[in-house]
Order: sequence, then structure tokens, then C-alpha cells
Amino acid sequence: MITLGIESSCDDTSIALVEDGWRVRASLISSQIEVHRRFGGVVPEVAARKHYEAILPVLREALGTAGLGLGDLGQIACTVGPGLLGPLLVGLSTAKGLALALELPFIPVHHLEAHLAAAFLAREQEPAYPYVGLIVSGGHATLVLATGPRQFTTLGRTADDAPGELLDKIARHLGLGYPGGPVIQKTGAGGDPARYPLPRPLAGRGYGFSFSGLKTAVLHVVRDEGDRLVLPDLCASLQAAVRDTLCGKLEAALVETGVRRAVVAGGVAANAVLRAGLDELAGRRAIDLLIPPIALCTDNAAMVAAQGFHTASLSGPDPWRANACADWAMGDPFPVL
Repeated sequence: MITLGIESSCDDTSIALVEDGWRVRASLISSQIEVHRRFGGVVPEVAARKHYEAILPVLREALGTAGLGLGDLGQIACTVGPGLLGPLLVGLSTAKGLALALELPFIPVHHLEAHLAAAFLAREQEPAYPYVGLIVSGGHATLVLATGPRQFTTLGRTADDAPGELLDKIARHLGLGYPGGPVIQKTGAGGDPARYPLPRPLAGRGYGFSFSGLKTAVLHVVRDEGDRLVLPDLCASLQAAVRDTLCGKLEAALVETGVRRAVVAGGVAANAVLRAGLDELAGRRAIDLLIPPIALCTDNAAMVAAQGFHTASLSGPDPWRANACADWAMGDPFPVL
């Protein structure tokens, strides 16, 4: 079974072809980073137009890379939310049009659920339950308990900024460039993470996240230090605060639920400091930790195809009614027209 995956929830146009839910035949991404760099962030209307320009050429390239034709496809899976509405509609319209023309099943996919599926895709195995999942990205910080396909209990989520959003805003304020995560990691390499005592927001207070206060604390350090500011130390201290916050919440959830498996995914899961902290946690608690390789941490269609394959039977009686949705809770029925 060849599943065509389409991902266009933000600023990456991605097409993938995945065989039997685990073997990636092709996975291509057309990035818009250079387009949005001059704005310091993603402009939704610009992103939608770039998706429109890129999606069919990327599809043709992906088919060529896999050595497949449209006639080899067995089903089509597409992200329908959450995300930016304009970009989502480009992918959704393309997916439904292809599925209709080729008389193939159409599978609506939840973006965050697909991120978690990426960790199992990297291991070339079917998703195993239960697990505690942590999705961290530019738009999300969400902690969930997964007990089955599309069966998620949200334990906590961010009340304001997401960790990737925090890094983008701090990087922009410091003049480091965009996107913030990679440049802050590079700048903080070799820095002293203990030089600036930044807060760990909501430490020991449930599973919710809040990163706006940490952002304010960093801005105060920049203001108070002035010319004495040691930029590598500040970036290292910021990453340590984010790492401790995320690992602390994840550890608390693992202890309380008694679950022995953790899945961490999303763009911020590519951060080396966070990954090192997660490895330490996994070793200390003797848990099974799944983190996708960096190429599968950021938005990609391979994870969409994998999630679509494993949840095709759960799409509901009429997946054709699925509509793009900016805010779609994990595990909920797909949003309809």
C-alpha cells in the first residue's frame, strides 16, 4: 500500500510516499525560510501563495524520486489542521482533487498526531501504546497521554508562547536572524548555561506550560547587562531553561501515569540541548524514549502518510467532509464543512 502524504500547515510544502506505513519511498520538502526571513516570521498569505506555486512540482519530483506514478497510489493522507488556514487549504484542495480524480480513499490527518507518528516511523514500527507524548514546536507545547490510535488525553498545553515561538522572538530581539532555534543553538554552543539564572516557568505546578515570562526575563537580562552581555552564555542559559521546563513536565507525567514510554516530537525536538536532557531523563528513569531524527522533527509529509496509514479506518463515515481547521484538538473527530 502506497500512501501519498501532503503537508502544508505552515511554511513547508512537503510531499511523501510511504509504503505500508513505515518504508519511506520519497520525502521532499520545499522550504520557505528564505522567503519569510526578511519578515522575521511566517506571513500566512505569503505562505499560502508559495504553497500554491510549489505543491505540484514537489509532487512530480517525489513521484520521480520514488520511481512511481499516480496509478501506483493506494490512498491519500493530508494535514487538515491545526495550522494556518490559507496554507492548509492549498494542501487539502490538492489532496481531495487528486483523490477524487484517481478514485482513491482520502484520509484527514491531525498535524500534531502526525508529529508523534514520526517517532515510530523512524523506528520502522507500528505505534505502540500507552505512551506520554510531548509535542514542542513553533506553535505548540502539548503534553498528552496516548492510549491508542487517535486516543489522546491532553495533560497540559501552553497558555501563551510556544517554545519555538519564544526562541524566534528572542533571536529577533538579539539580531541573530530567523529561524530562532538553530541560531540560538549555534550561538550558545560552548556558552555557560549557569551564567544567567533564568526562571523555569510553572515548575512543579501541574502540566501546563507558559513561556511568556521566560521571554520577559531574557529581555530584562539584555536590558540590565547592556554591553556586559555575554551572548553565548545567554543563549546557553535560555536553552537550559527550556530544557529543564520541558523535561520536568514530561518526567512528572511519566511518574504519575506509570507509563514507561515517552515520545517527543516537533521542530524544537531537534534542539541538541533538549535532546541531551531527554536522553539523561530516559537513562535515569529507565524508560523507552522515541525521538525522530532531525529530518523528521520539522514539518514533513512522511509523518502525515504514516499517521494516515495507521488511522485510515478511524477517519469517520465521510472523510470527504473534512475541512481545514486552525485549532483542532487531538483525538477529536475531524472538522467538517
